[in-house]
Amino acid sequence: MHQLTYDDIKAATDRIAGRVRPVTVSPVDPGTIRTTQRGPLDQRAEEPCEVWFALEFMQHTGSFKARGAQNFIQTHREAKTLPGAGVTIASGGNAGLACAWAAQQQGVRATVFLPTVAPAVKVAKLRDFGADVRVVGAEYAEALEACEEFATSSGALAAHAYDHPLIAAGAGTLLEEIHARIPGLDTVVVAVGGGGLFAGVATAARHHGIRTVAVEPENCRALNAAIEAGRPVDVPVDSVAVDALGARRATALALDAARQDGVRSVLVPDGEIVRARQELWDQRRVAVEHAAATALAALTAPDLPAGPTAPRLGYRPSSGERVAVVLCGANTDPSDLVRPARS
Repeated sequence: MHQLTYDDIKAATDRIAGRVRPVTVSPVDPGTIRTTQRGPLDQRAEEPCEVWFALEFMQHTGSFKARGAQNFIQTHREAKTLPGAGVTIASGGNAGLACAWAAQQQGVRATVFLPTVAPAVKVAKLRDFGADVRVVGAEYAEALEACEEFATSSGALAAHAYDHPLIAAGAGTLLEEIHARIPGLDTVVVAVGGGGLFAGVATAARHHGIRTVAVEPENCRALNAAIEAGRPVDVPVDSVAVDALGARRATALALDAARQDGVRSVLVPDGEIVRARQELWDQRRVAVEHAAATALAALTAPDLPAGPTAPRLGYRPSSGERVAVVLCGANTDPSDLVRPARS
């Protein structure tokens, strides 16, 4: 297995410079985001902590995936290893969008395999990018199997939604930008599916002495289960965020990153993910995917009980802690966020 290093992140940063949108960061105003039990987010610790949002949902194609896709395509372009059959990828939607976008920029064909749980908004955007969209199976794993078979038979270059060092390194460039924009950052909070974003962010964060909090839905806990087992293991996937965080198994890259100092793995219930997503809309008019709200839910959920052997639920910053929460995807249908007008 290739060990992801900070040099990989730096190389990706140089390679995709000018090809992706620099991340915007925004401070969370006191009292803006409230919880059901404990008041404003910045009052959760004994003394105020400082929280920032990294608005990566404003990235090309609506998610951080554009970074990894650019790094992957550009690396193969430079090495002259892009085949005539183009590239292919299996995705819950966002990685496919990023791959199709990066391929279109280079005049390369893209064939994208999606499971039936992929939202219609993502399917429509994929076709706008000129991708050949193929819907196969009920879960990401089934779409991945079909994608691998297609790559073998067609000669297309197989990309991966998260399990590839070039993809993870590209994702890690996000932390480089956050670090440059928030001096003295202590902690970055990021949602985890298969672990590509987490692996890249955690690798860069460790270099800068920044803690990484990896957040997963309770019933999509591939990384948390891998940490417990000491190896990647299959887990059932059942969450409101399954379209983006529904990987059955975390990558070896992600598990290796999780074993390093300065990483915490936490879980959140679906109800708190839904609540955090709604609060982002109600308080800031920000519409993000449930996967993006998963990271925020770790901070905004009320105190959650956990038994002596249960995984840690949520994350509580220390007094004075400076925290960045990555809001990583906007490919969502916002119609369920709009509340009926009061008469």
